[in-house]
Amino acid sequence: MEGRIPVPVRSERVGVIIGKNGATKKMLEEIFNVKIEIDAENAIIYIIPSKTLSPFKVLKARQAIEALSLGFSAEDIQLLEDDMVYLETIDLSEYARNRNDLVRIKSRLIGSEGRFKRTLEEITGTRIVIGDKIIGIIGDYEQIRVAREAILMIIRGKAHRTVMTYLQSESRLLKRRRMQLWEKWETFK
Repeated sequence: MEGRIPVPVRSERVGVIIGKNGATKKMLEEIFNVKIEIDAENAIIYIIPSKTLSPFKVLKARQAIEALSLGFSAEDIQLLEDDMVYLETIDLSEYARNRNDLVRIKSRLIGSEGRFKRTLEEITGTRIVIGDKIIGIIGDYEQIRVAREAILMIIRGKAHRTVMTYLQSESRLLKRRRMQLWEKWETFK
């Protein structure tokens, strides 16, 4: 792949993407095998892939930059190095009729002292950031599927208890599936 791929970011997150003494930028370049140019004035990050880099790896680099822009930490975006892990977003403005709806939804998703969000991350094994209007989720396909459904249940007004029951049920199914996959993997060795 050739050329420069522009990734617009939030202007207040440009410094985070660069990192102290350029550490985060350098880490991104090493992990994803790209060169990164930063237009801080216009809040645009340019990804310059190496000639042999696959489009999939360019997509992963783009997701990492988008994740940093959403509010994920540099440690969280390192998870995106794994081909099975990706970034999913939910636009809350699609569900909120007005500013009060948006505040109510975000408050329910975060929970008292951040407990619901923390519990959701622990049960699903995901990393979640709740921004102004966008929710970001980092995880594998199954983890994101469960976390996304739980978030949508909260958005639709389901009780936290109902969502927790769903999460506990899905958590058992996820563990069972992973055990079955592990057993199959072991038989192939």
